[in-house]
Amino acid sequence: MQITSRRKAIAFAIVLGACLVATAIVLNISWIIHWREVVPLVLGIIFFAILIAGLVWNTIFLVREIRRNEKHDSFINAVTHELKTPVASIRLYLETLQSRNLDELQRKKFYDIMLDDTDRLMATVDQVLRAAQSGHKRGQEHWQELNLAELASECVDLARSRHNLTEEQLRIENHLVSKEESAVRGDQDELRAAIANLLDNAVKYSPNEKDINVILISEGGQALVRVADKGVGIPRTELKRIFKRFYRVPLRALAKVKGTGLGLFIVRAIAERHGGAAWADSEGEGKGAIVTMRLPRLKA
Repeated sequence: MQITSRRKAIAFAIVLGACLVATAIVLNISWIIHWREVVPLVLGIIFFAILIAGLVWNTIFLVREIRRNEKHDSFINAVTHELKTPVASIRLYLETLQSRNLDELQRKKFYDIMLDDTDRLMATVDQVLRAAQSGHKRGQEHWQELNLAELASECVDLARSRHNLTEEQLRIENHLVSKEESAVRGDQDELRAAIANLLDNAVKYSPNEKDINVILISEGGQALVRVADKGVGIPRTELKRIFKRFYRVPLRALAKVKGTGLGLFIVRAIAERHGGAAWADSEGEGKGAIVTMRLPRLKA
């Protein structure tokens, strides 16, 4: 459906451009022939205003299409890297295991590395699939009552294990003191994916020292999951853009940080599907960031 609508929009822009060119030609000829008459002059001014408006709209549309194509190209490059790197790593270790006689300790180490690469592959594929599903309306047949504190704690434990972090590097503060404050209703897999994306994002953009704090609080009838880091930070002008599909902040500090530009887009899509929201705060580049996901509490 999205591809069809996009093709229709592009076809409409091309037809509109051709019509505007034809209108401009007719308008110029009419002015040359009837330059002394008032009615053609007034009509010409009206058509000229319409012509200018159409040209402005057409230009904006074409610029957006160019930017969208650039984002798609960078997304394809990022996904290709995210898929190719672990596949090449797994192949290398498999060839090593096949060609050499290794002791049990080395074999176990190789198996652990290949499992980590497999998890990375699965995470990338899962992100792409979730991004593709975000534009489709889904029912609530899989929704259930969930304990947000327990779900966040599970995600934190998994992130520590996956990224080899200590409890000091990745902390969790639970201020949801009662079950009522922590109770939300939603799809468990989706909310787990959203929190996991928040954590992975904080780890990824803290390339030097990892200092990440997960804060769970209740605010009115809402439960908030707030992930704060002391990483590369976000310029204020980029705080809203980072939630767009495929968008990545153009910072030099992020040149070596690979990603698909889908993580925060998925977080916001899941939060909004559950009646909540997601936003980011940062004092600027190099000053860390705080990303918050808000969900309505079940008893609110």
